[in-house]
Amino acid sequence: MGVVECNVFAIIDSLHKHMQSDMALYRTTVAPVLTSELGVASQNERGPADAYCIVVIVLGKQCFLVLRQQQFNVQALVAVGERASKQMVKFAANINKESIVDVEAVVKKVEQTIESCSQQDVELHIERIFVVSQAEPRLPLQLEDCVRPEGEGDEVRMRARALGPRTTTSQAIFRLQSGVCQLFRDTLTNKGFVEIQTPKIISAASEGGANVFTVSYFKTSAYLAQSPQLYKQMCICADFDKVFCVGPVFRAEDSNTHRHLTEFVGLDIELAFNYHYHEVIESITDTMVQIFKGLRDKFQTEIQTVGKQYPSEPFKFLEPTLRLEYSEGVAMLREAGVEMGDEEDLSTPNEKLLGRLVKEKYDTDFYVLDKYPLAVRPFYTMPDPNDKKYSNSYDMFMRGEEILSGAQRIHDAQLLTERAMHHNIDLEKIKSYIDSFRYGAPPHGGGGIGLERVCMLYLGLHNVRQTSMFPRDPKRLTP
Repeated sequence: MGVVECNVFAIIDSLHKHMQSDMALYRTTVAPVLTSELGVASQNERGPADAYCIVVIVLGKQCFLVLRQQQFNVQALVAVGERASKQMVKFAANINKESIVDVEAVVKKVEQTIESCSQQDVELHIERIFVVSQAEPRLPLQLEDCVRPEGEGDEVRMRARALGPRTTTSQAIFRLQSGVCQLFRDTLTNKGFVEIQTPKIISAASEGGANVFTVSYFKTSAYLAQSPQLYKQMCICADFDKVFCVGPVFRAEDSNTHRHLTEFVGLDIELAFNYHYHEVIESITDTMVQIFKGLRDKFQTEIQTVGKQYPSEPFKFLEPTLRLEYSEGVAMLREAGVEMGDEEDLSTPNEKLLGRLVKEKYDTDFYVLDKYPLAVRPFYTMPDPNDKKYSNSYDMFMRGEEILSGAQRIHDAQLLTERAMHHNIDLEKIKSYIDSFRYGAPPHGGGGIGLERVCMLYLGLHNVRQTSMFPRDPKRLTP
């Protein structure tokens, strides 16, 4: 018995109309055949399939293959008989792993469940097989390296990104991630928001801090945007009322942790409010709840696929979303034995601990922490009118980790100038931003969400690189 692994796309066509030669197949418009729908109901159907061949096992006069298309795979059989010769079995047995093959096959029910495949109650009986694209016999990594437990072979997984994401788990992760973006856009569009695009090369640091990438810009210097914050606000001043954007965010933080990237996808929201900034919190939390519901209802196949490799508890959330004040969170931590000051920012361990405490007390993985100390927030954050030590700002958490930071913004030019000077920001570089508030600006607020973190935490994964197609961190700039 010999074993060969190869990668397979399965595509069904209405008909293969022409044969150009014994080893060349003309294909018309095709559509996926390997989906969750392929099962006993498809028994005895015949059709062509184009797929990555991932496993080949030869047993005498027959050869078993596993064909994969994206997040689904199915067992296939080539056996000597009326429709297959010995030469055809030999040909199939020598296909290199990860080669793309084109097959014509009949769907057959199996007596025993095929545990190793997503399609467990049927197999394909191949009548014709062709190699569309031959993979090299020696690959830079084996697909089994990509399904090892976390921590084993992480570098291998990151090196060959044309191979690593071929696993059914990775396919499911990134399809769910696409779903998050679509649900985000659809939900906000239905709420009357306008999608905007903002510049990523800017003249001053967005957050007023040091964690910014400097780039050469002709005869001067510029920065990569840490946030679209200033431009979202300018759009509110321009009477757009409610806006959102989806785009790259850059942070020059030398943090080699499980949750930090130097470039990630930001899902940003900004809106004017009428009476209180909690209107903003409610709008954002409702958007997140709609995303969670959409994932739960429309992406069960993907969630279950990921769960087979990375088991986790189902994500829990409340309606309406739980909102705690910062002082309440500090009190819960102190009761658990943590020593921290009233105006001290939460450390990563304390965030996680508070998440566990909230889960135990309120049975939710998603909550809001409101009224952060002013000292730990950006210059444009509105101070709490009742207590200047605090601010009208908030963070949102999933499974004890922050996924959104937001606030009511200062919409008064004089106060904004004072706060910028307090943070030692060059006023000349943000002059156009401050001037936006001199011509009438409504009270407004918003927040920025990290897409990769949302996906990581919703699925219960443990490293944000698992949800970044091409991750960028302090040690990784390729591929």
